[in-house]
Amino acid sequence: MTNKSIGIKDVAVAAGVSVTTVSHVLNDVAYARISPETREKVKATAERLGYGPNRLAQALRTQRTGMLGLVSEEIATTPHAGRIILGADEAARARGYNLMIINTSGAASEESRQADVDALLERRVDGILYATMYHREVTLPENLSSIPAVLVDSESLAGSVASVVPDEEGGARVAVQSLLDAGHRRIGFLNNTDDVPATRDRLRGFRNALDEAGLDGAAAPVESELSEVLGGYVAALRMLKRKDRPTGLFCYNDRMAMGAYRAAAEVGISIPNELSVVGFDDQELIAANLYPGLTTVALPHYEMGAWATERLIDAIEGKADLTVLAAKPTILQCPLVTRESITNPHPGLS
Repeated sequence: MTNKSIGIKDVAVAAGVSVTTVSHVLNDVAYARISPETREKVKATAERLGYGPNRLAQALRTQRTGMLGLVSEEIATTPHAGRIILGADEAARARGYNLMIINTSGAASEESRQADVDALLERRVDGILYATMYHREVTLPENLSSIPAVLVDSESLAGSVASVVPDEEGGARVAVQSLLDAGHRRIGFLNNTDDVPATRDRLRGFRNALDEAGLDGAAAPVESELSEVLGGYVAALRMLKRKDRPTGLFCYNDRMAMGAYRAAAEVGISIPNELSVVGFDDQELIAANLYPGLTTVALPHYEMGAWATERLIDAIEGKADLTVLAAKPTILQCPLVTRESITNPHPGLS
């Protein structure tokens, strides 16, 4: 907490530098020629003394408020995707900014979404993060172009705004590779029916991983349903009733994997002894609480929120050009979270 009895002169004396140097360091003046060692010394001294720059004076000088807006398309009510907010908030605070959140509906009208952006503009935010509850392509409100903005977990159809998205194809490859590494050669995929980037990219990753392992990805079994528990159950029943049923199953998301667990139990197939299963999303309330625990691929929600916030602040402070980043989405890796749902289908041969 800032100590109001400490002034910038006290910091300068304690650090053995000029008041101008302290001001330049604490206000991140880009053109100031100050060594990294001196910058660290000034920051450490200011923190030790409990001094921070006066935000009102700073706002008057820089014409910035230190506020960022986050338009969250229902992610505030989605537990696993709420980590986008956490990543954004912690990155903002680390840079001396605060986050103002407006939660909107994915089905909101264009007028409603423009009104949400207007509400943030009226509060003079310095920039806006626009986050969706799942990776998709969006048509953005026209008024978003009036301020620095970064998309989170979404891409602009016009390709005009910087964005960060998960590596859907790479994550699918990681999932399938975990089954291949365990010894599986008959691997099926329970896919989503919605026409969104994840549906297409995860299918591509599934097939490419099999091709690279010397298997025929195009011939591998795929069953598609709505990406919910019931959809996973229905698709898995069809998959498990095949004469050449897979020994390994990659599911579009953890909810479909949960449905696959139910289907396997219903037809008397043991997981993982007779069927190994891997999901996608790492929804901890599902993945960690299924029995056996579900091996799955984690979406980088926290990392996307933090990355987008860092880039937005860099643009606000003149340290980055968002038009360069808008050329194509930045893609973040999706790591494998290993639990107990995968095993060798031929243990006697290992």
